[in-house]
Amino acid sequence: MSVVELLGQWSWGASGWLAIGLGIALAYIVFGIAGFGTALVAGPVLILFMPLSKIIPLLVLLDFVAAFGNLLPSRRDVDRSELVRLLPCMALGCTLGVIFLLNLKSDLLLLLMGLFISAYAVYSLWVKARPKALAAGWAIPMGTVGGTFGALFGSGGFLYAIYLNSRLPKDAARATQSALISCSTVVRLSLFAIAGVYAQLPLLLLALCLLPAMALGLWMGRRLTLKLSREAFVRLVTWLVLASGIALIGRYLST
Repeated sequence: MSVVELLGQWSWGASGWLAIGLGIALAYIVFGIAGFGTALVAGPVLILFMPLSKIIPLLVLLDFVAAFGNLLPSRRDVDRSELVRLLPCMALGCTLGVIFLLNLKSDLLLLLMGLFISAYAVYSLWVKARPKALAAGWAIPMGTVGGTFGALFGSGGFLYAIYLNSRLPKDAARATQSALISCSTVVRLSLFAIAGVYAQLPLLLLALCLLPAMALGLWMGRRLTLKLSREAFVRLVTWLVLASGIALIGRYLST
């Protein structure tokens, strides 16, 4: 079977490919600024064209490339003790998330994703108080739930950020979060590979086709960090995420 025939399985037309490419680029602009959140932005676009059980493994492949690119410049700032504390919990959560993702019905996953990203957006926009000094024991629920959300919805990084920002200086927290997300990506990639998800060649080719959009988004995100307030940009994107979450819930209720 030729490459053209394989990609023909994703028969979306020019407008569909454009929407997917723009969704990926915007998602990695956010990733380049915040270090997480690709599925929160790209998920509501991609779910118009494919099931969530395909979207998350696709984004994991792209995140694998992007996360290590973010990690390399800051690896010396990583707090190894916090990383070691979170890793086992994150791995457990990832395993649970992959099991749920591959076994739950697609319409239920649509509803759950809509509820998840809407709740995340509401929390980000309206909850101003952030914990200032969480105890080390919080690594267990934050790591486990973050890993579960990461595998199930493609975004658990905000929980790692809450925990790490309460315990470490800014640079160390960001570097450790990048390292954790890199490790999470490897764990999820391995679990999806073991489950046979990546035996589907069209999915791998689709990820390859979307690499330029990912690279463009990362480049723009890093440029924007020099010219635009990170807080203002992330707040704008969060409003878009909230609208997308509500739209997904509405789509589920209308079916």
